[in-house]
Amino acid sequence: MKNSIYLSIICLIFAACGGGGGGGDDPVNPPAENTAPSVPVLTIPADNKLCLDNNVSFQWNASTDEQKDAIVYQIQIAKDNAFSQIVSTLDNSSLSTSALALEKNTAYYWRVKATDAKGLSSAYSSTFKFYTAGAAVVNHLPFSPELIAPTINAALSATTASLQWNASDVDASDALTYDVYFGTANPPTAKVSENTSSKSFDVTLQPTTQYYWKIVVKDNKGGETIGQVWKFKTN
Repeated sequence: MKNSIYLSIICLIFAACGGGGGGGDDPVNPPAENTAPSVPVLTIPADNKLCLDNNVSFQWNASTDEQKDAIVYQIQIAKDNAFSQIVSTLDNSSLSTSALALEKNTAYYWRVKATDAKGLSSAYSSTFKFYTAGAAVVNHLPFSPELIAPTINAALSATTASLQWNASDVDASDALTYDVYFGTANPPTAKVSENTSSKSFDVTLQPTTQYYWKIVVKDNKGGETIGQVWKFKTN
């Protein structure tokens, strides 16, 4: 009887020691979490470029991927900087595209994002803009204004705000002025400033209100470009 008890105890000890199954080995490390590729950096056409040929190729610097996954790039070309008027979307595994025939005498905006083999994408690159030359064109329209502040859908806890934007023209000698539209209507119809050369305008705000604003940028040769509608609200 005693021998049976001793044998049972020994078996239990061996079972307890062997239950881990690893024999003292290090635990298996879980696979590394997949991360998105880095954001591409645009190179050609350069920002604010006047392209003399309307057959345009696009180039950018390579993204990096920590897992060394294969990368595919998506290139978007649009006629507005909100990319609501996209004229072409291209997927490419190289760092450049074949020449794309675009309309002459037209402003274009482009950006690129990188997607790895597991389907994880970077953010889009910054947006570059360029103009295609046209026959006997003596003036090019300004590019669409770019938002600086307040950011889209910002919620402000203040009684005033500084509307800020940027704008440029491929005709470097052109002088630009701005009309500012601001209010609670969408799109805004109240012109609160006209022909200002400043790229900011201060407005008074009411609490718990949705506001909309836009900029019309004009050059000194009669050309003008209407910007998109931006919005923010107050708390």
